[in-house]
Amino acid sequence: MYSEIRDFLKAHNVKLIAVSKTRSVAQIMHLYDQGQRAFGENRVQELMEKQPQLPGDIEWHLIGHLQKNKVKYIAPFIHLIHSADDLELIQTIQKEAYKNDRTIRILLQFHIADEQTKFGLAESDIETIMAARETGQLPNILFCGVMGMATLTDDKDKIRSEFRHLKTIFENLKSRYFCDDVHFREISMGMSGDYEIAMEEGATMVRLGTVLF
Repeated sequence: MYSEIRDFLKAHNVKLIAVSKTRSVAQIMHLYDQGQRAFGENRVQELMEKQPQLPGDIEWHLIGHLQKNKVKYIAPFIHLIHSADDLELIQTIQKEAYKNDRTIRILLQFHIADEQTKFGLAESDIETIMAARETGQLPNILFCGVMGMATLTDDKDKIRSEFRHLKTIFENLKSRYFCDDVHFREISMGMSGDYEIAMEEGATMVRLGTVLF
């Protein structure tokens, strides 16, 4: 199943993030041995337990909600933070990136679902974040795109509408703030139950766990 999904996504230029939360080191190595290198974790504590036990060329993606006091633990090695959903969090990432002499790549997570339990920025939040960027307050942050989670529902039209909304947010940001920035190109959306819809609506990254393991 893994190789079929991997090849399908590759043919459509979509990057596969294998969601390894709750999975064992042995299960992760099984995919690693088949060529998978990008893995996503939801919790910093679980990531910190696994990272030293696994090969150094793995790209670790933090895809779950990130608390400011946990940033320091992943700052030395994290490849991409998908869940930058607050200016104070982004400022904390900047501080820890500077301490580690790194540039940390982030995605801006937007709230696109009906469920209030999901995290994410409102579109009105973007002005203050971009003001901080444009005034040089975030020199160690590389903005790489957007992330969003659709409503947990069987209504495919609703899911499609939410993914389409995220694509529109991305396009607006790209044209207004990042038109000449080649790094701002990622749309991380779609999980095991809805990734095909996400791809149809413009996803460049999908976060898959259940269908892989």
